Amino acid sequence: MRKKMVKMDKLVLSPIKINNIELKNRIIFAPTSLGLSHEETVEKYRSIARGGVAMIIVGDVPVSKRGFLSMYNRKMAKHYQDIIDAIHSEGALACAQLHSSDSKFTSLIKYIPLVLIKKMTPNDLRNKLNESVPHYISTLPLKKVKEIISNFGDAAEKATQLGFDCVQVHGDRICGSFSSSILNFREDEYGGSPENRAKFAVACVSAIRKKCPNITIDYKLAVRQEKPHYGNAGVIEEEIKVFVPLLEKAGVNSFHVALANHGELEDTIPPVNHPYFKEQGCFLKFADEVKKYTNLPICGVGCLEKPEFIEEQLQNHRIEMAAMSRQLIADSQWVNKVKNNEETSIHTCVRCNQKCLKGMQAHKGVHCIYERRAS
Repeated sequence: MRKKMVKMDKLVLSPIKINNIELKNRIIFAPTSLGLSHEETVEKYRSIARGGVAMIIVGDVPVSKRGFLSMYNRKMAKHYQDIIDAIHSEGALACAQLHSSDSKFTSLIKYIPLVLIKKMTPNDLRNKLNESVPHYISTLPLKKVKEIISNFGDAAEKATQLGFDCVQVHGDRICGSFSSSILNFREDEYGGSPENRAKFAVACVSAIRKKCPNITIDYKLAVRQEKPHYGNAGVIEEEIKVFVPLLEKAGVNSFHVALANHGELEDTIPPVNHPYFKEQGCFLKFADEVKKYTNLPICGVGCLEKPEFIEEQLQNHRIEMAAMSRQLIADSQWVNKVKNNEETSIHTCVRCNQKCLKGMQAHKGVHCIYERRAS
């Protein structure tokens, strides 16, 4: 007997207002490093927006005023404007995920020859970068700390000038590393207790709010799990009660809750056979914990694929929004198919990580096995 599909004219397709923006439905494209050319990146975002999502979070937008990836660089400014125009042309909102690096890339220069002669893999290089984080965070001069905090405020203003509708503070880069007792060994006001380790992220949010009083601020809260241990950045579950109220008071309008990074990428982007995170909604338990301490909208993420499952989480008020990356790369028309009661035709992500995560790691860009089948 054919399974009857749930009629999806419920919460997943309903609008939600967050501060001064309104999302037309509850589906968001999660921030993703695509690793594609400019033209391919623009078209990928256009395709996903055309598929009906409410908002696309453009990942890893640097707050630095220097460097070739900076929004202040004329070429990159045009890059972001082209992305924003493509997203807006298909009726979706564009959000800039603001971040600052938590390590010194110049310390890796000596390893580049080893990568070129294939005596070190790109993943080995990434691990070396992660290993350098505690020293960088713990020895960063106070003057530089204040400069980076100020940069977050200026970057939010720049993002709005380029056309972004809102910003997300990336709580899994420098903010997450300052927050982490594993990575932060500072002995000044930014280290030690959870309250002190929260000060950097809180100051970044406050800088944005001061510079852009009306802007909508989402915060990607990175949660580290213990027993068993996964993730090194961010906060442990017991510290959520400290961080969330402080971030809300500073001006955060919503939370995007995920597992902390700075470990294996297969943990934050878990394959179907992951030893711990293999079920749908694998990170929603962290969202449950956040919800105890705030009434702000919460976006869940982590192996969210099936319309019925996502609708159930919305109806049960576990989350107010659902973010997807791999599923929308597998089928950018997910929302439209749900809207048209065509759920059975959705190309469901099988979490193989063959062309998405492995494509990124091999510097071939993020793709999907379904693309090969469609060609």
